[in-house]
Amino acid sequence: MKASEKKQRLANATATYLRQIGRKAQKGAEPNDRAYDRKLDDKLKRMRPEDVDALFRGEDD
Repeated sequence: MKASEKKQRLANATATYLRQIGRKAQKGAEPNDRAYDRKLDDKLKRMRPEDVDALFRGEDD
């Protein structure tokens, strides 16, 4: 896999992750129903803050 493809895949996964953790709670539903990728969460925690910010904003190097 090329580096650009790998970076695009990570950017797409990050966008999905942000939508999942940022959505509003459903009225009358379980508050802990927000399933998200724990592996991606751990990966983002290990990355440099500048790199995570660039992924969130969709900026390229």
